[in-house]
This record gives sequence, C-alpha cells and structure tokens, in this order.
Amino acid sequence: MGGHDEREQTLNQVLTEMDGFDTSTGVVVMAATNRPEVLDKALMRAGRFDRQIVVDKPDLLAREQILKLHAKQLTLASDVDLAVVAQRTPGFVGADLANITNEAAILAVRHNHDAVTMADFEAAIDRVIAGPEKKHRVMNAEEKRRVSFHESGHILVACSVPTGQPVHKVSIIPHGVAALCYTLQLLVAEKFLSTENELKDQLAILLVGRVAEEFACGDVSSGASNDLERASEIARNMVTWLGMSDALGPLSYGKRQQSLYLGSDYVDERNYSEATAQKIDAAVKVLVEEGHRRARTILERQRSVLDILAARLQEKEVMSGEDLQTLLQEHQQLLVTD
Repeated sequence: MGGHDEREQTLNQVLTEMDGFDTSTGVVVMAATNRPEVLDKALMRAGRFDRQIVVDKPDLLAREQILKLHAKQLTLASDVDLAVVAQRTPGFVGADLANITNEAAILAVRHNHDAVTMADFEAAIDRVIAGPEKKHRVMNAEEKRRVSFHESGHILVACSVPTGQPVHKVSIIPHGVAALCYTLQLLVAEKFLSTENELKDQLAILLVGRVAEEFACGDVSSGASNDLERASEIARNMVTWLGMSDALGPLSYGKRQQSLYLGSDYVDERNYSEATAQKIDAAVKVLVEEGHRRARTILERQRSVLDILAARLQEKEVMSGEDLQTLLQEHQQLLVTD
C-alpha cells in the first residue's frame, strides 16, 4: 500500500524502547486511544500494552452524576430534574453533557432568567441534537400540514406498539441546516440489547411518517428520506448480522473490516455468492414491507386520532410529552394498540 514508512518506524521505535525498560525501575507506560481497532497487534502482546481498561460512554446514572458536577456552578430553578435530562441524552459523553449545561446557562441569561430552568435545559438539548431553531424559515401551509401528519404518525405508532418508548417532545419548527421537524422519545431504562420484536417495532415507527403523509396528502415527499435510510439499515443488519431472517436462517453474512486508512469507516467484505446476495436483498425488502404494512394498519384503525393530533400540532407547533398524553387520554376510546 505504501506511504506508511514514518508510521512503521515510529511503531518499531516505541516497541524497542518498551522492550528496553528495566523491569526493576518501576516504570509504567500508559497510553490512550479511541481507535483500538487500528492498533498494531505487536503493541498488544504480553509485556507491552497487555492490560486494557475500557472507558465507555457513561450510562444513565453516570450521565446524571456528570450533569450534577457541571451544574454545581449554576443556580438551578426548582423545576430542574437532572435525571430527566440524563434520560434524554443517551449516548452522550462528558463533553456533550458539559456543552448542554453551558448552553442552558447561556439561554437562561439570554432570556433574563434568575436561575437555569428545565425549559433552558430542554432547549439546550434540542439545540445540541437538532441545531438552533430557525423560526425565520417559514413553511407554507401545505408543508406545515404535511410535517404535522408525518410527526403525528410517528407519535401514534410509538404509543401503539408494545415496545415503543414514550414520546417526550415533538416539534415542527425547523432546526439546524435541514431538520424540518423531529419527535424525541424518552429512554425509560438503559438498554444494551435489542430483541427482534423491538427492532420490528422500530421499523414500523420509522416507516409510518411516509404512510401518514400519503393518507393526508395523497402522495409522499422527500421528508421521509432519513427514516427510510435508518429503516433500511436496521432491516439489513437484522438479516446479515443478527440472523433474524426466516429465509436465510441464523447465519452472519459478510465480514466487517476496518479500512487501512485512519479516519475511515468500516468496509464490508462479501463472503457469500451473488445468489445469496439476492436472497439478502429480498429478505430486507420483506422486513421493510412488513413494517410498512403494519404502520398502515395501525393508522387505518385510528385515523380519527391522527387527524386530531395533526391539527393540534399545526396549531401549537411544539408539544411536550404531557400535552400529548393529555390529548391522547381525551380520545382514549379511539386508540387501538397493536
């Protein structure tokens, strides 16, 4: 491949220096990396960097403690619940959480608050996840109606499927560069595994926005592109990596390798025939179409609630989880769970 002479020379020199240390002098060599998969195996042999300590992303409890640490210097309002903030930030690392507390403090000053409120934290999380609000980017009436139905579909299916997480907030105000709207679900408990049923429920939740647009407007738009991308990725992983396809059985297809070049993504190496590739494509399509049909069935059974929810969302533009629960409870008799 060429072009790595300096890298090889540096590695060889490091190994030489480590092997030359006198073990009686008490020298301990420590190193840190966030790319352990690209390290040369010679570095990891016994007597070198043979003891590894994994510093993973903080879990729910750790995120709450990190938030408390950064919030010590802030004056917090009585309504601030850092446990809820921790629930809303799965996958965030310490730097992200520090950024949220800093953004919340800035917003509190900007709004002339005497203390940092829960609303400031909510706005800070939205800003970090989706980007700042772009209220000057005004949607026309038809676009607003379309995205209202799109997000209402996500909400209804999330509330209907057995493993759906509760919806915490929904907004149809444009954010960042390209986000027209979003629905945020609240993590009830930290999870490290996903079952087949949970993944199928997720497919239905992702695909229903497109179905809701078709119900309300008679056609679909480009707004569902990210949903389709995520749904396709989930379905393909279910088939190729997780053995969750009846047609292909409990097997893993393909071999994932790290590219030789630093900073590049994983690349998939095909270790199966073209005939198997066609079966994989067909199995992925079956899963996606099954999720699409399921989403359509749920909306057909509670179309009246979809219309009511979309109309309220068009009116308010932003709805909290409490607002959504109140509205759905008012029409409980119309809701049908999956």
